[in-house]
Amino acid sequence: MSPLICIVGPTAAGKTEIALGLAERHGAEIISVDSALVYRGMDIGTAKPDTAQLARVRHWLIDLREPLASYSAADFVADAEAAIADIQSRGRMPLLVGGTMLYLRALLQGLSDLPAADPGLRAQLSAELAERGAEALHEDLARCDPAAAARIHRNDPQRLLRALEVYRQTGKPITELQGAWQRSPRRPARLIALAPPDRSLLHRRIEQRFDAMLAAGFLDEMRGLMNRPGMHPDLPAMRAVGYRQAWGHLAGDYDLARCRELSIYATRQLAKRQLTWLRGMNDVEWFDPAASGSLEAISARLESARHRPI
Repeated sequence: MSPLICIVGPTAAGKTEIALGLAERHGAEIISVDSALVYRGMDIGTAKPDTAQLARVRHWLIDLREPLASYSAADFVADAEAAIADIQSRGRMPLLVGGTMLYLRALLQGLSDLPAADPGLRAQLSAELAERGAEALHEDLARCDPAAAARIHRNDPQRLLRALEVYRQTGKPITELQGAWQRSPRRPARLIALAPPDRSLLHRRIEQRFDAMLAAGFLDEMRGLMNRPGMHPDLPAMRAVGYRQAWGHLAGDYDLARCRELSIYATRQLAKRQLTWLRGMNDVEWFDPAASGSLEAISARLESARHRPI
């Protein structure tokens, strides 16, 4: 079985152009591994491929849901498996591209054995949240699952309530259940990570990209989303970096300068988490996307991977 080729890395590292170049050279189609690109109408703030880029290479798993809907790792695995089968059936190469490492891990290693959501228990926890407050529930989580409490912020209600829900359903910490993933990959893969060697370069790219988004009309996009019936800031789609901060600005919580500061900080934190995920994975090949000859070097690795099944 030939390995899946995955172009991964932190946000704003430069994955899109490298991936487009590779896809054109190798007859590939791109499968997005990005939890925000699945939402329709969220184009500027997600740096979604534009019309010209979509015309160059066929893309999958973009614009699948309205922002009011949810999309899970399990949904991603099902959609990605279907896309991979379709692409390979036509003799072409699937190229997985993105930075949502949870999705990629679910595809390559299988989903952890977590219980399904319990609407009744979730309603009970939501009522507790309203009555006791996020800090009290976060303290509950710290007592039963200190590791989860350390990584889940008290102001992240969905993840906080999900962790407590799992513990109350099973009596086991969500950290323990998530750690029970398959240790050997269910799919062979070649992981090619793109990241500038100097973290300050990545930070500068993040700033430049957010300023370009503002200039391209990101706040107008956000106003349109906020005006849709049923939209609210706690939706999974609205927790995407930049969108949560833009909502706060447009709701009058802070000025544009503060919105920019918070958005850039949140994006840097996201990039840090993505790099941490990658450094914990085996057999990752690292490239500087801005270095001369990177496209050619990565292309040669892809060619060797295609002809050396694992």
